[in-house]
Order: sequence, then C-alpha cells, then structure tokens
Amino acid sequence: MTDRAFAVVRAGALTTVQDLGRSGHAHLGVPRSGALDPGAARLVNRLLGNPEGAAVLETTVVGCAVRPRCAVTVAVGGAPCPVTVDGRPVAWGAAVRVPAGALLAIGAATHGLRAYVGFGGGIAVEPVLGSRSTDLLSGLGPAPLADGAVLPLGAEPAVRGPLDAPPWRGPSDELVLRVRLGPRDDWFTEGALRTLATRAYRVSAASNRIGLRTEGPPLERAITAELPSEGMVLGAVQVPPDGRPVVFLADHPTTGGYPVVAVVREADVAAAAQAAPGTVVRFVPTG
Repeated sequence: MTDRAFAVVRAGALTTVQDLGRSGHAHLGVPRSGALDPGAARLVNRLLGNPEGAAVLETTVVGCAVRPRCAVTVAVGGAPCPVTVDGRPVAWGAAVRVPAGALLAIGAATHGLRAYVGFGGGIAVEPVLGSRSTDLLSGLGPAPLADGAVLPLGAEPAVRGPLDAPPWRGPSDELVLRVRLGPRDDWFTEGALRTLATRAYRVSAASNRIGLRTEGPPLERAITAELPSEGMVLGAVQVPPDGRPVVFLADHPTTGGYPVVAVVREADVAAAAQAAPGTVVRFVPTG
C-alpha cells in the first residue's frame, strides 16, 4: 500500500500530534495547547517547505518509530537525538528522504526533552476548533500515539525554500526565566518575593505539558485566604499550597484558584518545555 500515511511502530513515552495550537477559545475553557517548543516546530516545517503551522509529532524523552506507507521527506528538530532509517544513521536537523515502507526511528534525546518530527505535507488528522493539536487536559484533538495507529499525511510541497535559521542547539545547563511580578504578588511576603528572585529551584520530575513544577524553597503567603478562580495565561507562575512555583505550559487550565506570583515572558516558555528534571531554574524579575 502506498497511500499518504504512516503507521506507528513504537509510540514512545508520550508522542502527540501538535501544531501551533488553538488560540481564542479560553472563554470556552479550552487551552491553547500546541507545540511546547513552537520555534522547533516551525523550524522543521521550514526545512520541509510546509506552512509553519503544519502538524508535526512531538516526542518526549525516548522518541518514537514510524513506518511511512509512501516515500516522504522528513525532518527532526527540537531536542537533539539520533535518527535512523532502516537502522542507518541519517541527519538530525535536516530534510531527509524516507522510502515507502522504511522504518524511521527517532532515538532518545541527548539534550532537552522534546523532539519534533515533521513530514512533507504535514500530518493531516482532522482539525478540532481550527487545530490538529492533542490537548491532554481537555481531551480535544487526536489521541496520543499508540502502537499500530495509522495517521494520514497531506500532499507534499513541490518546492522547499532555503533554510534561513540554524538548527536548535539544545538547552543550557541553567534555565533562566524572565518574569513580570503579579497579578497576585501582593499575596506573598517580601521575603517570599526576595526568595523567588534570588534562590535557585530545580525542575521536578512531576512536570508535564500542563506545567513545569519546581523543587526548592517554598514561597510564604502574606494572605492565606482562599482566592476565587480567575483566568490563567501561558507562563503564569502559580503557587499551590506547598509554596513551590509551577510554570503553566501549553495545556494549562484556563482558570485557577491559587495565586499567580508572576508571569514568564512568552519568549522564555519554550526553554522551560525543554528543561529536563533536575535542571536549575532561576526566576529573574524584569519589572
């Protein structure tokens, strides 16, 4: 069979279909979702001549393996990782032609957490609310990949343009997140705000697509009353009862009842999505 599709041979720990998300539906309780590292997703699509919002695979830590039913051009970016076709190494961060029936294997990330696998023409699953993204919180979009699943591909572009940006080089040893304090910084003591700005935290293994959880000194509340639920945004630094900050990522809830001490600049959120457990995290208030 040579139809435009691929079969999943090894789904990996968590591999999902992602594009640039479904913005504009927070009032319905629907998160943005989309690729946690949108720059990496855009880059693999640019390598392939796809529109930047074409759907790709987002793998987590251990990669995945698929078998295209047609010849297709593929690019892998995001977290650096080994890539093979029928067991032979091929380039990471470049467009590679994969024959019909060959096994494309994406190995474990050597740096970072999430690799992005783009296909010429993009993954053509049915869009939901204008996006093909898997949303783990609301359950919208296609299910996470499972062994044996078959996903359709779009028509491959006839021409690929020149690459105008270098491949992503991987995360640094320390994650520096620029934040703007508020809207609920007044719910914390001056000592807590000083702790947030000067002490080091580490990425918790409990982190996921909803939020980056941290381990480190708790932030002391000045106001201990209950806070009515209010709107949440990408990059919100929410502080649950244990006092350890949580940075909201793409699948975050649209409302929450714990105070938000600060908000991470959107330009820094992708780096948070690639930070492995144990990575040092520093919050830097920018005013």
